[in-house]
Amino acid sequence: MADKQISLPAKLINGGAAGIIGVTCIFPIDLVKTRLQNQRSGHQVYKSMFDCLIKTLRSEGYFGMYRGAAVNLTLVTPEKAIKLAANDYFRHLLAKEGVSLSLSKEMMAGCGAGFCQVIVTTPMEMLKIQLQDAGRLASQQLVSRVPCSVPGCKLVAVSPVQTRAYNVGPAVFPRRISATQIAAELLHTQGIKGLYKGLGATLLRDVPFSIIYFPLFAHLNKAEQDSMEERAPFIRSFLAGCMAGSVAAVSVNPCDVIKTRLQSMGKGRNEESYNGIIDCARKIWMKEGPSAFLKGAGCRALVIAPLFGIAQVIYFIGLGEFLIDLYQYRRLSP
Repeated sequence: MADKQISLPAKLINGGAAGIIGVTCIFPIDLVKTRLQNQRSGHQVYKSMFDCLIKTLRSEGYFGMYRGAAVNLTLVTPEKAIKLAANDYFRHLLAKEGVSLSLSKEMMAGCGAGFCQVIVTTPMEMLKIQLQDAGRLASQQLVSRVPCSVPGCKLVAVSPVQTRAYNVGPAVFPRRISATQIAAELLHTQGIKGLYKGLGATLLRDVPFSIIYFPLFAHLNKAEQDSMEERAPFIRSFLAGCMAGSVAAVSVNPCDVIKTRLQSMGKGRNEESYNGIIDCARKIWMKEGPSAFLKGAGCRALVIAPLFGIAQVIYFIGLGEFLIDLYQYRRLSP
């Protein structure tokens, strides 16, 4: 984020707080992004971002908009902490005293941070996507009246409970499943590699994202400053985080579409299965056209921009340092 040296505990607090606040604010849009990216041509339940938001709210209620949020809220602290700490570590490793990092070294530091974060990001995304996509699969089954028979659909099976859907009368609705149930099923059937399905695609997305984001943020944040040691104003850090996050998010959106498709175990009627990154990219290109790689790009930009803007706010405020100082003061006070 910034070049200021911060202790590891403070980084953990800053990263965790930024992640939790950010995820809580933008998660419904992230859910819409996942559902739009998983739609295939000819089997579209949602017409646009707003259509998806409205239908999800009507059929699943307010809390349905946060399906899968618990996974993110649980794992976002280590994910953000790893990303922050790794980027700072590699910047420090590549830096020479008194000399600012070159663009190539900033990109190398971002690359290292991207590689490190997938340890947590891959299982987090894997579990989140299963939960987020359950409503889309159930809606498609409802419209087509054909049950999903592809292996893995049992994780998003529907229950016989009747509820009111957004476009028809009484209908079945997705059975409430938890990330723990999905994780246990994957570990039982596939072992630890089940949680890391789509690892290559996650690397393909997160490494370029970090290569773009961290250098771009650093340069936008330091624009028009005379001294490298001078701290950027709050509003500039916020806007730099939003702008850098949006640019990086849209740039790697094709990789995010591939990752989402590979990590979605449940398939609807006539939906393709994929055998790796190349097979997935080829089938999407041939059957859905180049525009399919931009599905959810607007949603992803709306998710990432405030998420990283909020991260800069938390970093600017220095919540981690404040809490540590407060703890030390109370411990030493009589």
